[in-house]
Amino acid sequence: MGRKYFGTDGVRGTVGTAPITPDFVLHLGAAAGRVLVHALGRGNVRRDKRPQVLIGKDTRISGYMLESALEAGFAAAGVDVILCGPLPTPAVAYLTRALRLSAGVVISASHNPYPDNGIKFFARDGFKLPDDAEFAIEEAIATQLRDGMICTGADDIGRARRLDDAAGRYIEFCKSTFPNDLDLRGLRIVVDCSNGAAYQTAPAVFHELGAKVIAVANQPDGFNINDGCGATHPEYLQAMVREHKADIGIALDGDADRVLMADDTGRLYNGDELLYILAMERRARHAASCANQELTGVVGTLMTNLGVENALRGAGFEFARAKVGDRYVLEELQQREWLIGGEGSGHLICLDKHTTGDGTVSALQVLAAMRRSQRSLAELTADLSLYPQVLLNVKVKPGFDWKAQAGVVKTAGEVEATLGRRGRVLIRPSGTEPVVRVMVEADDEALAQSSAETIAGAMREAVAALG
Repeated sequence: MGRKYFGTDGVRGTVGTAPITPDFVLHLGAAAGRVLVHALGRGNVRRDKRPQVLIGKDTRISGYMLESALEAGFAAAGVDVILCGPLPTPAVAYLTRALRLSAGVVISASHNPYPDNGIKFFARDGFKLPDDAEFAIEEAIATQLRDGMICTGADDIGRARRLDDAAGRYIEFCKSTFPNDLDLRGLRIVVDCSNGAAYQTAPAVFHELGAKVIAVANQPDGFNINDGCGATHPEYLQAMVREHKADIGIALDGDADRVLMADDTGRLYNGDELLYILAMERRARHAASCANQELTGVVGTLMTNLGVENALRGAGFEFARAKVGDRYVLEELQQREWLIGGEGSGHLICLDKHTTGDGTVSALQVLAAMRRSQRSLAELTADLSLYPQVLLNVKVKPGFDWKAQAGVVKTAGEVEATLGRRGRVLIRPSGTEPVVRVMVEADDEALAQSSAETIAGAMREAVAALG
């Protein structure tokens, strides 16, 4: 049974278009609230022990509207709400766990532009909501849409309050993941906040650890999130590093669960390279946090560069590929009982530090590797040789199935035959946008580029033919 509303990262879409409308989000909050109330056995729960849910958001203008709708839905179901305002997605995961709450909710469309928004949930343990809970919420929504939404009695209506020190609590948590015997004194760091959820927290974390921080893209106005900045537009970070003559650059995305970094020359390091650094650093130092659980394997995705897999296997690691999406990386890590995994987009998971991807925390782990070893990003990745990788996005209409298009399948097969052992092809629909991603990896950049363009061209022709 598939989900109707939940994708790989919650419920997401364009604001004003179903399902990201205030009426649907009201139903979503009420349905999620009823699932939580049922899970706690409402008849035996005192008023002061009712479910509590934390709601955070990024800086999109639509966040105010969706926050109010969610708050009303939860209250109608008898759930107390704690509002914390703009805060990174991983901060909500942390606070949900630290405050022993029933769930956490984030209003964000992550790296998407401001007209989009979404709702994603965390369970009480700080991990993404399990599949059975999402199915239960969808069933409750279906019932409400059919029979109407029922508000609990006046005595049981939920209350709302604000957590005024939410940002400060999260800042302290991030600092706690950095080794106590190290600091960032003497480092000049550009932090690109993407005009997003970390515009207050990220600069403070690096500053309080001793760095000289130049914060950029830290003036959100509701409309400029991810606009020419952040992890989706790393060229801005590279330019800022050069302009400010910084030692290092850190770019987060809109909800701050991704990170890319640049060195003092402006050279960019993507998530694959940072994942390699994290794995090698932990192997080298046998950190106390890993002492009782050897770091034997690393999880990447279908998109992870073949050069990373080869380098890690050569260093003695096992390597596994999950489907694209942090949800699947996490599932693979938990199944294998490994600690480190991530994606080339910069979504890195360090389960010895946090329950979810956290751009600020991941950057701190890379900085710790640099400080402890006294080596630059270039030196830490000197033994890593990446294959040229070309990724093209082809816009499609909802329901488009590239595998049903004979021309696309034939072209992809011909390209794969031409590449042989020199590379690989990966075609997959995005889980968050109306595009199909065409990735070609080869030992020659020109070959990768021409191969990707050939497949993308065939796909555009198929889309056009369908009208």
